[in-house]
Amino acid sequence: QVKLVESGGGSVQAGGSLRLSCVASGYTVGSNCVAWFRQAAGKEREGITAIYSNGGATYRAGSVRDRFTMSQDIPKNTVYLQMNNLQPEDTAMYYCAASTRYCTYDGGKLPERIFDYWGQGTQVTVSS
Repeated sequence: QVKLVESGGGSVQAGGSLRLSCVASGYTVGSNCVAWFRQAAGKEREGITAIYSNGGATYRAGSVRDRFTMSQDIPKNTVYLQMNNLQPEDTAMYYCAASTRYCTYDGGKLPERIFDYWGQGTQVTVSS
């Protein structure tokens, strides 16, 4: 069974940083599209960044493009999300997701439907 386990969430003040980790088992990081999504209270789940294979092609939502960076460590079979200059609007549950296909996009956004595997999520709370 494929398992994705996120960690690294927590509470931080605005302007702070966190690094989220997603450790995969039963799935090879770098084989296909892996992404981070988030879901804030009262909002739909939003794809925020994705990476494929060597990481030469990545996706980042405009709201986080200058602040969040996704990376991968192939030997550790782990992906990361470095989040800098966090703001209250970043408060959400953050999910790691993995696809059996390459990254595709719909209207410039990352469609949830292409992802087959999901982690349980890790909460990020940013206070003013």
